[in-house]
Amino acid sequence: LSIYVIGGSIPERHKGQLFNTCCVYDPEGALLAKHRKVHLFDIDIPGKITFKESDTLTAGDRLTLVETAYGKIGVGICYDLRFAEMAMIYAKRGAQMIVYPGAFNMVTGPVHWQLLQQARAVDNQVFIASCSPARDEEASYTAWGHSQVIGPFAEVVASADHKPGIVYADIDLKQVAERRANMPLTQQKRPDLYDLQDCRNFVGFKI
Repeated sequence: LSIYVIGGSIPERHKGQLFNTCCVYDPEGALLAKHRKVHLFDIDIPGKITFKESDTLTAGDRLTLVETAYGKIGVGICYDLRFAEMAMIYAKRGAQMIVYPGAFNMVTGPVHWQLLQQARAVDNQVFIASCSPARDEEASYTAWGHSQVIGPFAEVVASADHKPGIVYADIDLKQVAERRANMPLTQQKRPDLYDLQDCRNFVGFKI
């Protein structure tokens, strides 16, 4: 089919550790990249909920930017979506799209899922694509659903509902350059007042 596949996320055991991992395959079916979830979902709300992924999972130690024939694509998983700096680094490295498989729940999903995608898109002038499990009310964990594609102007390009389905979207990556030319945020930043450090030269980071 000559397509790239960014395959959600699966548990990956490596050297005695367990990671939440997204695999990316090229059009020949070869493994092109792996993204291991960087930010683990650890929360403790007294009297309400305690949930610690770090009890089971190990955090990834690198960001994942994939070179494709169409452009550069960054990858994050679920909770990674909440961290603006990660998306900013991807944009700084030339990403035109960031893909986030994720499963927000029925509390955070309705208020944060689309909001965060639009924030990451408009702040960095990139496309955002998200893939969520469909909602299963009888499952032990109920996902919000609503897989989406968001454009670099924060517009909703395509969206699913909470039911099982397929979302198709025509994506013109030239819009990224157009939006950045029309509103040159990168050139207008003030590194004399603030800056973002890219740690890719530290141990563990790799493109």
